[in-house]
Amino acid sequence: MLTSLPLVWELPRTTLELGTRPLWMGIVNVTPDSFSDGGHYFDPQRAVDHALQLVADGADILDIGGESTRPYSQAVKASEELERVIPVVEALVRQTSVPISIDTSKALVARSALDSGAQIINDVTGLEGDRQMIDVARDFRAAVCAMHMQGTPQTMQDAPHYENVVEEIYRYLDQRRDWLLEQGIGASRICLDPGIGFGKTHAHNIELLRNIARFNELRSPILVGHSRKGFIASILDNKQVERDSGTLGVSLHLAMSGVQVIRIHNVGLHSRAWRLWQAVRNDV
Repeated sequence: MLTSLPLVWELPRTTLELGTRPLWMGIVNVTPDSFSDGGHYFDPQRAVDHALQLVADGADILDIGGESTRPYSQAVKASEELERVIPVVEALVRQTSVPISIDTSKALVARSALDSGAQIINDVTGLEGDRQMIDVARDFRAAVCAMHMQGTPQTMQDAPHYENVVEEIYRYLDQRRDWLLEQGIGASRICLDPGIGFGKTHAHNIELLRNIARFNELRSPILVGHSRKGFIASILDNKQVERDSGTLGVSLHLAMSGVQVIRIHNVGLHSRAWRLWQAVRNDV
């Protein structure tokens, strides 16, 4: 069942209460090459319109990214990333009160996004990729999400290997949380992400998801981003299959396992499914 831990995720200008239901983090990729919707929202106005639709559909957080981190993607310069995301962040801060997360591993991009009104740094490198990122997080009292990744987007799927994928990633996130605490990031501002698809085989992903409740023992909010990823098509044995239904199936398992933040493309589908699931269980 959902976790009963009295968790909150503290942001600079609001506090998100966790535990009664999962929070939906809506994905807004302002990129030409993201694996699922690259190019669909590359135009800033289209990205803003899409984000506002996600809010209307029930998004609790908007995660804005300007650099694809799919396997073998090419890194972009900070200047290019800034041109992609800052107009979107600025527009959304004016038009919605839903908290904005900046999906970046570059301190310069994070600083500019936070200065424009974002409140969360979502860093796939666990705040290891840029030594100045921790300073940015401290300066803005930003909320942070530290993710596990084996390798880099350019190398992570070459030959992922673990002796025990659950325990190794658990230890990494445990140590990463302790490091963030030592660096002056308050415990209530830290969220952790096991990094589904980032340096993991399909089998590793399934093992992590099967044991995701283990990560509640870290006593920090857990975020999982599994939406439309390759292991879903692998399980369904059809690379061309529509992946939102498979994503939803995993999301319901995550919610029942106590995961507090679920990062997804199709927020409307999830919001409707959750409402009906609650109604059938007489929760509403």
